[in-house]
Amino acid sequence: MQIFTSTLVASLAGALTLSACSPAQNWRDVVFEGSSLKVQLPCKPDRTSRKVPLGGMPVDLQVMGCESGSAMVAVMTTVLPAGADASAVMSAWQKATLDNARVFQPLAAGQQQAWQRPGQLPLTTSLRMQAPGQRPSGEPVNMDAVWGAMAEGERVRLLHAVVYDRKISVELSTTLFESIQP
Repeated sequence: MQIFTSTLVASLAGALTLSACSPAQNWRDVVFEGSSLKVQLPCKPDRTSRKVPLGGMPVDLQVMGCESGSAMVAVMTTVLPAGADASAVMSAWQKATLDNARVFQPLAAGQQQAWQRPGQLPLTTSLRMQAPGQRPSGEPVNMDAVWGAMAEGERVRLLHAVVYDRKISVELSTTLFESIQP
């Protein structure tokens, strides 16, 4: 799982480096292909999708991300097969993200709180986490991330949005997270 996450972040970071946008925040609505999931991103996103192992099962992960000023912003989503344990998969995704960002665990109480948006399933793993970590280069970075789930017929769609930066703009992460609409 960590190998996948590192590879995905490295590919996304490489693509983002090639397409860094200006001005720093030029908000736009984007929709994930094949879903009604919408989000606002602060710059023109790069998009990728691939089959990846997540929580012990292969899933089709869609990723959109961009650089806004010095921040890297990404939103990811996948639809789980019917009957999959959404909480277990989301928990594994959270652990992989924290491991990849070299975040010390366990998190302090103030670094993690419940996160709910209208239309989301009330899972205990729907969380917002804020923590310091390290980039693969060893440079310090802060992470502000959310995970949530929504029903799509008989299946569940998971989503993850994250901002990485040396100093995260509260306005940037709040606007991103509040813009997520199932």
